[in-house]
Amino acid sequence: MNILIVGGAGYIGSHMVKTLSDLPGYDITILDNLITGIKDAVCSGTFVQGDINDRGLLRKIFSQGEFDAVIHFASLIQVGESVLRPDLYYENNFINTIFLLNAMVEAKVKKFIFSSTAAIFGEPVHIPINEDHQKIPINPYGRSKLMVEQVLEDYDRAFGLKSVCLRYFNAAGADPNGDIGEMHDPETHLIPILLQVASGRRQCASVFGTDYPTDDGTCIRDYIHVIDLCDAHVSSLIYLCNENKSERFNLGNGSGFSVSQVIDTVRRVTGKPLAIEYCKRRVGDPAVLVADATQAKAILGWKPKYVDLDTIVEHAWNFEKKLTNLRLK
Repeated sequence: MNILIVGGAGYIGSHMVKTLSDLPGYDITILDNLITGIKDAVCSGTFVQGDINDRGLLRKIFSQGEFDAVIHFASLIQVGESVLRPDLYYENNFINTIFLLNAMVEAKVKKFIFSSTAAIFGEPVHIPINEDHQKIPINPYGRSKLMVEQVLEDYDRAFGLKSVCLRYFNAAGADPNGDIGEMHDPETHLIPILLQVASGRRQCASVFGTDYPTDDGTCIRDYIHVIDLCDAHVSSLIYLCNENKSERFNLGNGSGFSVSQVIDTVRRVTGKPLAIEYCKRRVGDPAVLVADATQAKAILGWKPKYVDLDTIVEHAWNFEKKLTNLRLK
């Protein structure tokens, strides 16, 4: 299959490139503007630097390759930033995706996999969260993703563009071999922040809220290994080719871990002390977010391999140690 991966130099995108490059039968082209992506994280394929709002570039890319499918990772992802700068999120996550979809329609590329998010659901009404849960996002980031999902329904009816939307919960971990990992700047995710404290690259980590209605008072989140996410994308490609039908799936490992449990796990795996600053709750942080991934398992045949939190942290720690050693040289 000839696959275009948009945003393939980012955290999840680069792991997707590596996953497909390790499988037979995939020819990969990567498009990334490198604003947040890292070129060195792209291990194979044909790399093109550019933006998806560049219509001329999109026409050139689609005219040069007969793509079987497009996988779209190129999104801004910081919830807090989306509240302060909704313009950036609606332009990048929504409007620019329309440019990409229109280029696909023009080139008659009919299969699309979209990185959506659990943020489309808003405040949870029930746990675990399945695909039928109400969708009332509480921030521009979540709204921008839901808007794309709604547009994809229209493009399916009008143009026959079939899509799979994968709603991630908390992506975590790194390539088990330590070749690539998470390198956001600034980093906003809990596990890499804690690992930066453990490695000495950061002084302390902040915990927002200790008075939630959970066993230890801290938020509970569903952490899914980045490689398991990539495997879900591969399964989605196969599904689209075999069934030619649009679907929406929630992706998580089905188990929630509290912030305190994550901190204890990082201390145990790294053997390092962690300086923690306890702060007030952040507005809009639900107490518990856990996915019901039953549908993905039943329809896609997907089964996460790395559900143990120790393994997720260990893989991320191996990459953090490698990254720290490179910075010290």
